Amino acid sequence: MTDTRTVLITGCSSGMGRQAALALHRLGHRVYATARRPETLADLAAQGIETLPLDVTDERSMAEAVARVEQAHGSVDVLINNAAYGLHLPVESATPEEVRAQFDTNVFGVVRMAQLVLPGMRRAGRGRIVNISSMAGRFSPPGGAFYHASKHAVEAISDSLRLEVAPFGVEVVVVQPGPTITEFSSTAVGTMHGGATTGDPYGSFRAELADMYANKSFTRRNGAVPAETATRAIVRAATVHRPRARYAIGALARATMIAKRLLPDAAFDALMRRSFPLPSAG
Repeated sequence: MTDTRTVLITGCSSGMGRQAALALHRLGHRVYATARRPETLADLAAQGIETLPLDVTDERSMAEAVARVEQAHGSVDVLINNAAYGLHLPVESATPEEVRAQFDTNVFGVVRMAQLVLPGMRRAGRGRIVNISSMAGRFSPPGGAFYHASKHAVEAISDSLRLEVAPFGVEVVVVQPGPTITEFSSTAVGTMHGGATTGDPYGSFRAELADMYANKSFTRRNGAVPAETATRAIVRAATVHRPRARYAIGALARATMIAKRLLPDAAFDALMRRSFPLPSAG
């Protein structure tokens, strides 16, 4: 896939989505960068990138964005499902509304965007869907149930979808970043602090977890990679002629997924206990 392609990217207000839009634009592709708040994309528009409002939790917003691209170019050649955020709370502490919101963005948005672009891709006889998952889709630590569950879902959906659409010439690729130095972790830290009350049995655990994720030296020490490294993998997944099914980014991502696959549950649980804070019953 080396010729000029029409690329639609969700979640471009910051981080990997923004950098992928810039990188693909520099390579000469027609890039449509999207975000819930299109004013955050003004600098991208100034550089010649097409920008659109797109909220992956809003059916009309998604349908209108895809229709705009298809009216201009016939079909979306590459969809990069990047929009996501992290809800990091103990299972007992999360409200049903918080859990639904996590899945609305991280899972149902991915599904619906794929459903909207696939008819055009099938008509064209080609296309590619790049789903930004995470090493989180392969394990789950304390405090990470809902974010990690959402990424497990993206992994499973991508595996089924890859087989279902291959006969139509459509490829599905998963990108699995490990810890990445972006604004994503600061958003996740906000969910850890929010909603704590006096007497919360998980209050100190949530505070420790937030401090751990907010500590940039901890993040770097534990293998966080620059957003540029993740961007290169996303660009490769979107453009290479014969893509792999998955691209794991960073040594920690690869090592953790190998450990999860090879270690007995008890041994992996022990690794998690050494690596993450835990609630205290005392």
